[in-house]
Order: sequence, then C-alpha cells, then structure tokens
Amino acid sequence: MQMIIRSLGAALILAASAQAGAQQQPPIRQLGPVVAKTTTPLASLSSVRHLPGNRVLVNDIAARTGLLFDSTLANPIVVADSTSATANAYSGRTGGLIAYRADSSLFVDPTSMSMLVLDGQGKVARVMSVPRSQDAMTLSGPFAQSAGLDAQGRLVYREGFRFAPPPRPAGANPGMPMMPEQPDSSSIIRVDLATRKVDTVGAVKIMKLKMNVQTDANGRVTMTNEINPLPVVDEWAVLSDGSVAFVRGRDYHVDIVGPDGSKHSAAKMPFDWQRLSDEDKVAFIDSVKAVRERMAAAAAANPSAGASGNQQIVTRDGAAGGPPPGAGGGEPRIMIQMGPGPGGGRADAGRGGGGGGPNAATGFTTGPLVFIAPSELPDYKPPFFAGSVRADADGNLWIRTIPTRKIAGGPVYDVVNGKGELVERVQIPEGRLVAGFGSGGVVYLSMRDSTGVTLERARVR
Repeated sequence: MQMIIRSLGAALILAASAQAGAQQQPPIRQLGPVVAKTTTPLASLSSVRHLPGNRVLVNDIAARTGLLFDSTLANPIVVADSTSATANAYSGRTGGLIAYRADSSLFVDPTSMSMLVLDGQGKVARVMSVPRSQDAMTLSGPFAQSAGLDAQGRLVYREGFRFAPPPRPAGANPGMPMMPEQPDSSSIIRVDLATRKVDTVGAVKIMKLKMNVQTDANGRVTMTNEINPLPVVDEWAVLSDGSVAFVRGRDYHVDIVGPDGSKHSAAKMPFDWQRLSDEDKVAFIDSVKAVRERMAAAAAANPSAGASGNQQIVTRDGAAGGPPPGAGGGEPRIMIQMGPGPGGGRADAGRGGGGGGPNAATGFTTGPLVFIAPSELPDYKPPFFAGSVRADADGNLWIRTIPTRKIAGGPVYDVVNGKGELVERVQIPEGRLVAGFGSGGVVYLSMRDSTGVTLERARVR
C-alpha cells in the first residue's frame, strides 16, 4: 500500500512538473549595482528595517545588538545591546525586529515577553507585552523576518510551538524523559494589538525534527535528533498591501489571503523539477554525513571554536563543501540547521554524524545526529528551503530557489507578483543573500566571509 501511495504521489508531482514545465521560465537578469556597504563586519544579520532617508535598523542576533546605520551604511548608533552601555538592554535571548506603523518598529524581547516600539530614530516610544506568552520565541530571531502588519494593522506571525507529550508506555523507565511529538505544520495567526483578538490566517508545512530517547543497561539516557536534510516545506510573508502570501513547496504555487479576507489560489509556477533516483538519495545523504564528520573533526581539533550550539552544514550540488553559511552560490545548494554540536568529534556508526557527550545541565548524553534513511527523502528536489522567501516594498515575493543545474554566479530568486505569478528571475552577486528591501527599489544584501557579515545596499535594477 505504501508503495502504491508513493508511486501515486510521484505521478502527481510529475504531472504537476510537466504542466509547470510547459510554461516558459523568465530569463535570468542581474541585480542592480551595490551602492553602499558597511565597513565594520557584523557578527550576524537576522533582519533589517529600512527607514526614510535610506537609514536602516539591523538586528545582529549573534552579537545581541541592535544598530541604526545612516544612508551610507556607516556611523552606526547602538539602539540596544547586551551591556549597560545603553538604556535599552538587548534580550537575554535572540530579539526580533518587525516593521510597525509608519517609520516605527517593534523590537521583541522574548525574555521579558515585551515589545519595544522604536520610533524612526531608534528610540523607545513605548512598551507593550507580546500578544501571547507562547508566541514570544516565534516573534524573535529568524522567525520575525516574515512577520508584519496586515491592511487592518493587525500583527501577523507564526504561532508558537505546541508540543503534546506522548503517553508513557506501560513498564517504561520512570526516569526516561518522554519526548513530545513535534508537529509538521504550524498556523499563521493575526492579532489585533488593541483588543488582543486572535484569528488564524492559514497554515504552513514545516520541517519536523524527531527526537529519539534510549536508555542503556546502566540507566544512561541518550538523546538523538533525526533530521531530514531535504524537507519539503511551505513559506509565507506579508505583502506590502497587507495581503498574506503562502508559498507551497509541494507543487510550487502561491495562496493569497487578501486585505479584505478574500482567498486566491494561483496556478503552479514553472520550475525545473529534478527527480531524485534511489542512487541520488543515497549520494545526497552520504555527502551530508561527510560534511558533518568534517565539522566534528574540526570541533575536536579546536574545542574553543564552538563545539556546542547550533551547527550548519552547507553543500553544493549534493557534494560536501560549498560556501560558508550566509554566502550565496549559483549551484544547487543546501543549508541545514543542526541542533547541539559535536562533543567528542568522533564519527559514529549508523546514519548519524559526529558524536555527542553528557550534558551537565540535564545529565543526559547527546547522541550522534541521525539522518533519515535515503528512501525517506522526497522523490523530487524541492523548489526552496525554509527561510528563503522575502516580501519587497512593491508587493512582490522574492523566493531563493534551489537550482537543479549548475549556474555560474550567485543565487537566483524567483520574483512573484501579488497575483501569485512568476514575473522575473533575478540573480544576485555571488556569496550574497537577500536580507530585506526598502522603498524606491532598494534591496539589502548580506555577505559572510572569514571576518563576519557585511551589509550591502543595492538597486533592484
């Protein structure tokens, strides 16, 4: 039965790809020139907020700093930091920066569950609480990049994570933690900040992370993460007119909820679908494992360089290696966010990567990162990954696509209008990613190298 279902699913996608392939993809054009760039590298670049006069607010979550740059992307003013140097302390966790009314912004502090309303000069005008305590984390960090206001001024964002603890099996070790089943979808909600009334706009498919817990004969508990390095997910964004657009990864089309509440499902967009054979899937998993093992070895050789914390694997064309995190690359490219980093740096047997070690805070051992079996990978390479969609100031979506063939230069973005139609394809300079947009045809780029992250302002044309 499973084979029949898989074959039927593959046939449906093949039919969809044939229909989309019959449409002509627009030719690729180059992005306009870079007109300004920062001279002092940032530690990271989570989100940017364009302000009048080409000034820009930047949320550097790695340095836990909020900065306001002038029109030349120089002379930064510290808006918030993690020291007592300013009156506005940055959150103890990653904060969120969201465009608010006129030239004001919301800075979300998940630690205090508050939202600072920053005026156009980066000064705190007032403070309000987050709409719901369970949503504080999804209003901060990378999750905040898609959040925004709809046409009625309601705040639209992804709801907080909900985990349902599974029932404990009869006879199970009472000391073994029961890991909750993680969801594979999430709701996009909107909140009236005056009345705190909440309603649901739609839902998106998200990457599901499976946690396995095992106890050995000595009672030691080992936890392992099982990762799908090639997930089929949905993305979403608030358009400049207040519409909410949902980009579906299964068949590459856009669903739009208009400012008046109307719903429109656009036709499938043309995409060069690439089928993955069984051999392709095995090779892909093997390449990701190889990168993970190199990361583990590097961490073991230099423990001070971050042997714990989130890790990233980047591959090009299914092969290990590629540009550093945050860089571009016009070839097929995968970026995978990992959980706890390698402890001892050893390569483990099975489907996993680097090994782990005991956690002093919990007493548990973090086992090797485990990848799903190759047969569980999708039959077609998905058109995009999570975090690859941005809305510009002119009502368009920019979707960083996964190339299915080698293309010289940087990443290619599909530009989709407010009707869900693919109107052009734009290639940005190599080693860059789109960080955000401003009015008047302004696009912000991030570029990471060995010194850190550089913010650039360019022209759309």
